[in-house]
Amino acid sequence: LPVEILREFQAKFTFPLIEGYGLSEASPVVCLNPIHGPWKPGSIGLPIPQVDLSIQDEAGGHLPTGETGEVCVRGGNVMAGYWNQPEETARVLRAGWLLTGDIGHRDSDGYYFITDRKKDMIIVNGINVYPREVEEALYRFPGVHEAAVIGHPDPRRGEHPVAFVALASGATLDERTLLHHLREHLADYKVPRRIHFVATLPRNATGKVLKTTLREISLTKD
Repeated sequence: LPVEILREFQAKFTFPLIEGYGLSEASPVVCLNPIHGPWKPGSIGLPIPQVDLSIQDEAGGHLPTGETGEVCVRGGNVMAGYWNQPEETARVLRAGWLLTGDIGHRDSDGYYFITDRKKDMIIVNGINVYPREVEEALYRFPGVHEAAVIGHPDPRRGEHPVAFVALASGATLDERTLLHHLREHLADYKVPRRIHFVATLPRNATGKVLKTTLREISLTKD
């Protein structure tokens, strides 16, 4: 949940919006911010009872507090495997842990934070760029209703960020102004090379932004 949307919700309503996290392979709830608090904006909260979370590196090593790696889940809620897909199952189950494909970290209080999807990470000149960080910066600009950032192939740098933005009703905004805002909050290599304004972002039936579709659109605009 973008932090700016959470802030706007809390400004309008007196009851809390509880952010959590889950996936179909874990039946589907994994963690959430405690109902009675404390809540941490930007965090997916704490593991639910009898479910373990860890942050692991590519080799399965457990990373300490504050370090970024893959979010992994273990518990009775985790699937036995994909039906009749042993190779796919082997890719996501390791030593009893489900590899979620999400990148994140844990803070000193045990709260977990999702940085981004592993497959959505952009690599610019060998440096990792997490689209969510750029998207959070876009959401902070008045008039931005929806934002999504993807990687576009770059012959010199490997990839460069490209943003798709849908404006709030009645809002007007140009690319130059928005890029100036981003340069004030992000390192230069994280700033999108292009911003495409769209009426709405493409989503699937569950509401997830279809970044595959956005990548295809970006290639047609190259």
